[in-house]
Amino acid sequence: MLIDAHCHLTGNYQKDTDTANILSRAMTANVAGMIAVGTDLEDSKELLELAKKYTNIRLSLGIHPHEAKTWMPDTDRGLIELFSSPLALFVGETGLDWHYDLSSREQQENVFRNQIRLAKTINKPLMVHTRSAPTATIKILEEEGASQVGGIIHCFTEGVDFAKRAVGLGFYISFSGILTFPKNNELIKEAAMWVPEDRLLVETDAPFLAPIPHRGKHNEPAYVTYTAKCLADLRGCDFSRIEIATTNNLEALCGWRPEENSELT
Repeated sequence: MLIDAHCHLTGNYQKDTDTANILSRAMTANVAGMIAVGTDLEDSKELLELAKKYTNIRLSLGIHPHEAKTWMPDTDRGLIELFSSPLALFVGETGLDWHYDLSSREQQENVFRNQIRLAKTINKPLMVHTRSAPTATIKILEEEGASQVGGIIHCFTEGVDFAKRAVGLGFYISFSGILTFPKNNELIKEAAMWVPEDRLLVETDAPFLAPIPHRGKHNEPAYVTYTAKCLADLRGCDFSRIEIATTNNLEALCGWRPEENSELT
C-alpha cells in the first residue's frame, strides 16, 4: 500500500468537494491513507471536521506561507486547541514561498518561526513548504532548532545539497508529481536517487501538480502511485520496495499506519 504524505481536501486550494469519491478512487489505487493539510486557521478547523468522518485521513494543521498575513496574536492558541485531537499529527504546512510572495517575506519568516516553536512545544513534526528560498529555509530551521521535532520537506524541488542538510536536521524528503515531468527536474531526480531509503516519502500535493500521464488535470491522492513508480525506476528497485519504505517511514515519523485494505470511510 501507499500513503499520500501531503494533499489538500478542503479550503481555497481544493475546489472538488466530492471527498467520498476521491477517497474511493484512492482505495482502488491501493492508496491506504493520506495526510491532508490545512492552510490557515479556518481551513484547519474545517479539515479536522472532515477527518472525523474518514478513518484513513490524518492531518497537518497550520498556516501556509501564502496565508502568513492572516496570523493574529491568538492564532497559535487556536492551533494548539486543534492539536488536542489525535488526528492532528503535523504542524503546517509552514515555511517560505519567495516565488509568489503572497504574504510579505517578513510575515512569512515570522510565522514560520512561530510554527516551529509551536511544533516544539507540542512535540509534533513539521510539514515544510519551501519555494525559491532554500538558503533562508534551512537557516531558519537550524536557528529555531527544528531538528528537535523533524518533519517533512514536502513537494521537494531542490537538489542534493539541500536534501543532505535537511536529512541532517532529521527531516524526510517527500517527492511529488514533479518527479515524473520530462523536463527541468534533473536536480530533483538526482536528489531522489540520493535520499536514503529510510527518509523517502511520496505525495500528490493534490489538487496541484498531477503527475504524468495526468499532467495539467486535477490531481488527487490516487495518483501518488505514478510518483512512486517513477521513484522506483529512478532508484532501480521494485515498486513494492518503495511502497514498503515510504509507508514504514511515515509511521516512523508520526506514529501512524493506516490499515491496509480498509475502507476509506
